[in-house]
Amino acid sequence: MSGVAVHFGSGNIGRGFVGLILHRAGYEVVFADVVGELIDALNSTPSYQVKEVGLDSREEAVDNYRAINSRNDEPAVIAEIAAADIVTTAVGPTVLKFVAPVIAAALRERADGAAPLTVMACENAINATNVLRDHIRSNVGDDEWPAVEAKAVFANTAVDRIVPAQAADAGLDVTVETYFEWAIERPPFGGNEPSIPDATWVDDLAPYIERKLFTVNTGHATTAYHGFARGISKLSDALADDAVRSAVEGVLGETKQLLVAKHDFTDEAQQAYVDKILERFANPHLPDTVDRVGRQPLRKLSRNERLIGPASELAERGIRPEHLLATVEAALSFDVPEDPESVELQELLKSSTAAEATERITGLKPDEPLYPDVLAVLERKVGR
Repeated sequence: MSGVAVHFGSGNIGRGFVGLILHRAGYEVVFADVVGELIDALNSTPSYQVKEVGLDSREEAVDNYRAINSRNDEPAVIAEIAAADIVTTAVGPTVLKFVAPVIAAALRERADGAAPLTVMACENAINATNVLRDHIRSNVGDDEWPAVEAKAVFANTAVDRIVPAQAADAGLDVTVETYFEWAIERPPFGGNEPSIPDATWVDDLAPYIERKLFTVNTGHATTAYHGFARGISKLSDALADDAVRSAVEGVLGETKQLLVAKHDFTDEAQQAYVDKILERFANPHLPDTVDRVGRQPLRKLSRNERLIGPASELAERGIRPEHLLATVEAALSFDVPEDPESVELQELLKSSTAAEATERITGLKPDEPLYPDVLAVLERKVGR
């Protein structure tokens, strides 16, 4: 037994990826979530199945877990974290600020002589653990921060596993792709990394984070937005469409150019990674849809995210990212009434000037090299 790991977010990624890997490592996993029905289901069921689908499909049971409703029983979550070995999140980057006060309270209560708590935010965002740490810091007074910070090790991670929308009757069972990668930065631990056999420990996480975000997440979103524009529902069907495939390959060619220039990846190594990603997206066993993958377009179009982020860096290097710009234009047409951000995006396009929309949606400023090209895209969308 390796100890106790508290995990915020008991949804499909929490159960089918992070929770599974921590379970494999021998931890008793304590799921914390605000969805009462999910917590009740976990507490009333001794195990659930993770179904890996692809060329080598398999099933694995996850047991030895507990679950706490963090909305109704926050003191219990604080007590668990105060005594735990690890705390992880898979809640979405925008929710980290709501998790932070609970972790801050737990660190205050943690015994002075206890081993430092490992804190890792497993989100699709660059340096998400740093963001979480900053939110925790804002909940702690200046005078007490040194003592609180000393009780934790904050390590950034890069996570990669496709977890599609699940069948309505799946219950707690989760269907995932066979491939996964959980890269964790090694230096913060000073040689005392926790035992997580399925993790990849790296000395410099930045290349892995950007490679994943600007290949997997950028490619995923590109497939979704161009697939939506073509009226295709299933993600694997979208990638089978010649026009969509060409758009995705064009975008990943641009991000490859950036990643090779910035990091130590060779052109051949990055192309092999791209080819693997395209193979994963085409997996017909994953029942993923363009509506699910394209959801939250405002977040995905923000300044440092998967489209504007690499496009801006390419523009700063004097390269016009035409395929990324075409995907930004496709993303602006993403109109799914069930997705609140999609609704907000369409309302914003109706009520703003092109300049207002450019800054509010993308965060770009007029003096940035990418701004004129994005402004031109918005001018076509807002009609002004």
